[in-house]
Amino acid sequence: MLNRIKRPDWRVTIASPAAAVRSMNGVVIQSMATIEEACAADAVIVGSGIRTREVVTDPAIMGPLRQLDPSRQLLAAQCSGALVLARLGLLDGVPACTDLASKPWVVAAGVEVLDQPFFARDNVATAGGCLASHYLAGWLLARLEGNQAAESALHYVAPVGEKDEYVERAMRNIKPYLPQPLAVA
Repeated sequence: MLNRIKRPDWRVTIASPAAAVRSMNGVVIQSMATIEEACAADAVIVGSGIRTREVVTDPAIMGPLRQLDPSRQLLAAQCSGALVLARLGLLDGVPACTDLASKPWVVAAGVEVLDQPFFARDNVATAGGCLASHYLAGWLLARLEGNQAAESALHYVAPVGEKDEYVERAMRNIKPYLPQPLAVA
C-alpha cells in the first residue's frame, strides 16, 4: 500500500538485523535496508513477530532502534511491535493497540492496551490484529501525503464490491488521530 505513492523521492524498504528473515510460517523476506538506515527514515513501521520478546532483550537490535525519534519521524507498530516501542520508552503515557497474544507482554511493559484496532497520538501509532495493518498504512499516507492519497491507496487494495465501505471504515478509524486543520475565524 505504501508504494502506491509514485514520487521520485518516495522509497519504501524493509529493514531487518539480518540479510534475510523468516516468518513463523516460513516466508523468507530479504532485507533492503539496515536498522540504522530505517532509523533515519521519515516514517518507520515496527512489525510483529514470534520472536519479539527476544528482540527487545537484544542490545544489537535495540541499541540502533534508540535512534527512533517521534519528534522528527512518524512511528507505527503492528501487534507485538508495540512491545518494541514500549521498551524504547516511546509509549510512555501513550495507550496502544496490539494483538491478543502480545497484550500481556505490552501490559507488563507498563502500557495500557486498548480494545480497538488503531490508536495514534501525535507521531506514534499502533494497530492490533493483522488485518488492522491497513490502518497504519492509511494513517502514514494521510500524514505524509494527505487524506486523498490514503483513500486512493485503501480503495486500490479493498475487496471488489466493498471498496467504498472499506475505505469509509478505514478512514473512520484513522481520521480521529490525524492533525485537525486550524479553524479560520
